[in-house]
Amino acid sequence: MTADVRAAGAPAPARPDPARGTRRSRRREQRPAWEEPPTVVGETAKGISLTVVVLLVLFPLYTVLVTSLSTQGAVNRAGGLVVVPDGLTLQAYRYMFSGGTVTRSIVVGLGVTLVGTVISLAVSVLCAYGLSRKGSFGHRTLLLTLLVTMFFNGGIIPTFVVVASLFHGYGQYWALILPSAVSVFNILIMRAFYLGTAADLIDAARLDGAGDWRILWSVVLPTSRAVTAVMGLFYGVGYWNNWFNVLLFMPADNEKWPVQYVLYQYVSQGASIPGVGTNMTGAAVAATQVSKLSLQMAMLVVTLIPVLVVYPFVQRHFVKGMLTGAIKG
Repeated sequence: MTADVRAAGAPAPARPDPARGTRRSRRREQRPAWEEPPTVVGETAKGISLTVVVLLVLFPLYTVLVTSLSTQGAVNRAGGLVVVPDGLTLQAYRYMFSGGTVTRSIVVGLGVTLVGTVISLAVSVLCAYGLSRKGSFGHRTLLLTLLVTMFFNGGIIPTFVVVASLFHGYGQYWALILPSAVSVFNILIMRAFYLGTAADLIDAARLDGAGDWRILWSVVLPTSRAVTAVMGLFYGVGYWNNWFNVLLFMPADNEKWPVQYVLYQYVSQGASIPGVGTNMTGAAVAATQVSKLSLQMAMLVVTLIPVLVVYPFVQRHFVKGMLTGAIKG
């Protein structure tokens, strides 16, 4: 009897509500397209699209590399850029490095890139951190001034007059670095990233007696390696590819030319590279049958190598360093 009483007093099991099931099905039907599970057709289309994009990127690099390794006869038979390898040889590279001009230009380019990147990163980090602290001196005025320079500048002639005449930078290496040392765009991205640094960490460091320099070095920089690596890549590629400042400030001194300006003179202007081939005998030069197009492509390959070597180490930080700072700003 006790069991019957308990059974009689127990609540009846809940019955399924048809209206609730209808609402769930409606919500399921109203989901955005990007929340739906991928279909086989969609996955196949993505794979084909990515494959096509990769081939479009790699094919020009492949033709440049193969042409740089081709002989004069292979270039003549192809009528220009070589697609199918035919008698590959390193003679174009041997001929290009024989005079010492290209080797010296590579050293100059690497030196300018390394020194310029360090200076630019130091200035950008300090400026971005100062602008990210709302109580810093002249915060708003300096920020507005930097924003104005993004849209207005003095132009080429005032820049040349200031660097060459007022600061006597004509023919000096620092003229290739300091005029391009600061990028307002990069500073704003770093500032946005620093604004997202956890305030609790900074407050805890201040309670421990840390000053701004200590906070920047021990708290902010370790938590912002991604954006620092990406900005370093931006500055490095900018200095490595920069040839216009050379055209302005040292066009006559070919011993101070970086490799990009040598490339500009030889590929775009059709000038001869000073000293190339001087360490090779006439018979050796005749036997190589080096094509001018092969030499030009070899120069392109040499200028691409540093970027291709550095980029894989920075690539994993690229998305986080760019998008996180931009979104938080």
